[in-house]
Amino acid sequence: MRSLVTGGAGFIGSHLTDALVARGDEVLVIDDLSSGRRENLTGAVGQGAELVEASILDATALAEAFARHRPDQVFHLAAQIDVRRSVADPVHDLDLNVGGTIKLLELAREYEVTRFLFASTGGAIYGEGDGRDLPLDESADTRPDAPYGQSKNAAEGYLSLYRRLYGLEASSLRLGNVYGPRQDPHGEAGVVAIFSRALLSGATPRVFGGGEQTRDYVYVADVAAAFVAASEAASAGTFNVGTGIETSVLELGQRLGEACGAPFDPELAPARVGEVQRISIDPALARTELGWSAGHELDRALAVTVDSFRDG
Repeated sequence: MRSLVTGGAGFIGSHLTDALVARGDEVLVIDDLSSGRRENLTGAVGQGAELVEASILDATALAEAFARHRPDQVFHLAAQIDVRRSVADPVHDLDLNVGGTIKLLELAREYEVTRFLFASTGGAIYGEGDGRDLPLDESADTRPDAPYGQSKNAAEGYLSLYRRLYGLEASSLRLGNVYGPRQDPHGEAGVVAIFSRALLSGATPRVFGGGEQTRDYVYVADVAAAFVAASEAASAGTFNVGTGIETSVLELGQRLGEACGAPFDPELAPARVGEVQRISIDPALARTELGWSAGHELDRALAVTVDSFRDG
């Protein structure tokens, strides 16, 4: 199997690349290294994966990569993921998250790719969950609260369109708040990395608002497994990739404090405007259609994550 992974040097993408290499795929990674790291791919490259340093907005580089690699499957994880930047510069967010996705879909159609997998978002697409029947399933209204969620929602629409018009087997995976080794502090799930590094260094973690905000935390190895499962499934469509469990920021901090062996005594800062207060997503459809479910319990996976930061 020849697989192409955009954003494959990033936090989630590098774990997916490792999983695809372990499956026996010939893997080509496209990443501009603006947030990804070359060292994240050391193991994969040592086992035959290749990295092309390029942006998904570079039409020439993309066309050359497809012509040379002729992928059977495309895993599209490259994106602008910073919610605050999306608010400050929504046009850039649109260009990368929607325009870049369309460029890849066109190449996938041209080169008769058999499966196209897209990394979407759970919380940012569904929006505020307070007052709604949590966990939300894929039929729930999408109510993005920032351009980032809106751009992902629009990109999902193009995947659906290409499924209908051209028969491209395209799936969108709406990810919960992903955490694990190699995580950087960008995005909402970056709180795991931020808290861990603060606690390990003796610094004071900062919590915005009262800390009662909830998220659906899912371990990165489980997310990589979800992409692999979706690439092998008989059906395509939109799937939540989460646990269906709400965990508050304060509870997460306390659990990380236990893993770090340090008290969690955060500094409270003013709430951030537009921040979602509650969210969790229902993974039942992924379990039924993909045969996937999250296999890592939170405390154990947090301990592994903390150890990776400690060793790093």
